[in-house]
Amino acid sequence: MAKNILHASSIRLFRGKFLNDTQMKRTWLFLSILACFAGIIKGNTLQGFDMAEVKIMPANVFYQAQQADLKYLLALDPDRLLAPFLKEAGITPLKPNYPNWESMGLDGHTAGHYLSALSMMYATTQQPQLLIRIQYMLNWLDSCQRKNGDGYVGGIPDGKSLWNDIRNGKIDAGSFSLGNRWVPLYNLHKTFAGLRDAYLYAHQTKALDMLVKLTDWFDQLTQSLSDDQVQQILATEHGGLNEVFVEVGQITGNSRYFTLARRFSHKAILQPLQEGKDILTGLHANTQIPKVIGFKCVADATHDPDWDKAARFFWDLVVGKYTVSIGGHGVREHFNPANDFSSMIESNQGPETCNSYNMLKLTRLLFLSSGQTKYLDYYERTLFNHILSSIHRDSGGFVYFTPMHPCHYRVYSTVNNSFWCCVGTGMENHAKYGEMIYARTPDTLWVNLFIPSQLIWREKNVEIVQQTRFPFEPNTQLQIQTSTPLNMTIRIRKPVWVRENYLAVRINNGKEQRIPVKDGYADVKRVWKNKDVIQIALPMQLLYERLPDGSSWVSLLYGPIVLAAACDTAQQIGLFADASRMAHVANGPLYPLDEQSCIVSNDDDWIKKVKLLDANKLQFSIPMRLKNNEEVNIMLQPFFELQATRYTLYFPLFSESQFKQQQQLWLEKEKEKLALQQRTIDEVAPGEQQSEVGHNFKGENTEWGIHQNRFWRHASGWFSYELSDNAKQARYLSLTFYGLDNNRTFDVWLNDIKVETIHLKGDRGDTFFTVDVEIPASIRESASTNYTVKFVAHPGSLAGGVYYIRLLK
Repeated sequence: MAKNILHASSIRLFRGKFLNDTQMKRTWLFLSILACFAGIIKGNTLQGFDMAEVKIMPANVFYQAQQADLKYLLALDPDRLLAPFLKEAGITPLKPNYPNWESMGLDGHTAGHYLSALSMMYATTQQPQLLIRIQYMLNWLDSCQRKNGDGYVGGIPDGKSLWNDIRNGKIDAGSFSLGNRWVPLYNLHKTFAGLRDAYLYAHQTKALDMLVKLTDWFDQLTQSLSDDQVQQILATEHGGLNEVFVEVGQITGNSRYFTLARRFSHKAILQPLQEGKDILTGLHANTQIPKVIGFKCVADATHDPDWDKAARFFWDLVVGKYTVSIGGHGVREHFNPANDFSSMIESNQGPETCNSYNMLKLTRLLFLSSGQTKYLDYYERTLFNHILSSIHRDSGGFVYFTPMHPCHYRVYSTVNNSFWCCVGTGMENHAKYGEMIYARTPDTLWVNLFIPSQLIWREKNVEIVQQTRFPFEPNTQLQIQTSTPLNMTIRIRKPVWVRENYLAVRINNGKEQRIPVKDGYADVKRVWKNKDVIQIALPMQLLYERLPDGSSWVSLLYGPIVLAAACDTAQQIGLFADASRMAHVANGPLYPLDEQSCIVSNDDDWIKKVKLLDANKLQFSIPMRLKNNEEVNIMLQPFFELQATRYTLYFPLFSESQFKQQQQLWLEKEKEKLALQQRTIDEVAPGEQQSEVGHNFKGENTEWGIHQNRFWRHASGWFSYELSDNAKQARYLSLTFYGLDNNRTFDVWLNDIKVETIHLKGDRGDTFFTVDVEIPASIRESASTNYTVKFVAHPGSLAGGVYYIRLLK
């Protein structure tokens, strides 16, 4: 089955013991019927191919990206990634931790991703040095697990005391902390997933043994907790624990792991989705998607239509209401309001690559259980435009945020400095390009994506070679290589961007045939002989899409390919990241929106003015208007072709009158924004994960939420942050509050000195306002380069809500 769940040579040996025939039959039955990665299509099981059966052909952008990823994987030092695990097991590390997130509380999370990426890359390339590293990692992790003695293996700092607290029902859970550790269950999920993938893709039975031991440890750890306590834990970001537990149940044939998966599914997200409610606005996006992947796995394993409905509804919501042209979503890691994408255009933190990584995982599950091509249309769009563009094909560096702000840029990771979440998922993204190009039912090959590749279908003793320059040429070709004639149907997907209701094909250079499309596919059935060739036309057209809120911003596409304009390479500060906490953010200057070139036309057919300059490179020219009314021609090209440059993906589209009005509005807004930014030394967005973690958030009896699309935090106890003032220029602490918050009294402290008492009386109206607290000279003169700001509630009152914090010159 897909992901090689059915692999007899590796499933027969389980936990060091051979299974008898009855156990084998039971195991195969569970795997065949319940596998998370399969579904039923008209009575036939639709399956993906094992990654080892699909090779990416050389001399194309996917191959280049894959090889850059391979180089990156081999440049990493396993001993440094293993260091947190050895420390926690009481074994002297061979080398120190890596820096960045690997030494800031998320120690060990990269190793799980690394093990997954090595295993996937080994499956698809069969490079022997990858298998050596996989086995090296597993041997050391096995040593750690044996030393721990109870099945546990992890790199969470001081993890054992945390697990002991949880076992005893002592739970201190926030959105991104559990027991004052940075998302430890999210971290542990990466270890679970790494062990799973080492088994599924690299067929390492030691990994399976360790995975089951770790799962049993976790089950025993949480057995005494009530369901309410479990749900309290799940309020903290926890990755896809439920997904892994389902897969352990599938592999072992033990349904008790399905029960564990259900128990560790977050009901606060599941139930509204089952009821068809959109609760996404303001939620941390990548916290939710792995949960929903798990919902889908539970649904498939236990045939639960309500859980399946929740997963499908979530996908429809995200793709239909929150997703931009490249397939990504989210601003500053959170779902922005579906009816207002202005923050998407204004922010330097656009769609996060991790989100798209997980959306593609969910999309794959939904496709395999339905066969619906809408899932492939999204998968293709996101793969070609977001995922493929998220790696530097020379250095191998990975991208965290892809800003939508015009003429901004992306930051690339560096091997020894960067250990963000999107580095971990990035290592995996470019190792598994082959997972969705093809699928199969017993007598049918499904051709889903148009990527140069070689498929070896072992059961049929047939090889398919797909040769194409797509999207640089609007066609693809399939050659069949078989030793004996083969009666088989080849189903070829008709993408949504092909306007005709048929696919034009030629067989062995014969006459063009117009194959009708049913359920999104054109079926070609015949007895295939060796070296038979199918040529498929894939005509593309220019089109444009507005942002989902229907505003004036448009993105241009050619077929499924998003087109972008290169701006310049100036002031790309931190383009290749150092090891600092927030180095993944492109903090160079944002170009003013009023300087953005615009599409200005009173004619609905303006897109006809876009001219093709070079068909071989997909370069186009589009007439634009500058703010001084100068007409210019801007070159557009595939976004995935642009690297290490400022770029524009969305352009404003105005009529003549709208253009004049908007220019003045932008100018005034940009002046205010620039003036404030020039005064700002440091800033905190309370309630947002990265901002809070990056400013050492602490607190007791505190909550966060969203009001009028803005995050806030308050407390009946206290909460605090650390702000930096390296040049010692700070003069004011600027605090933003909401005008209708009432009966709230609290103190503001700086470096353990009370500097202000705030009384919120609800007398400011339905608006936000700021209070600038002057920093006393005594504090400024005695302070280091850091300030700790603390908000402390008066008895019976609340501190906050605080909506924003700035340290000002």
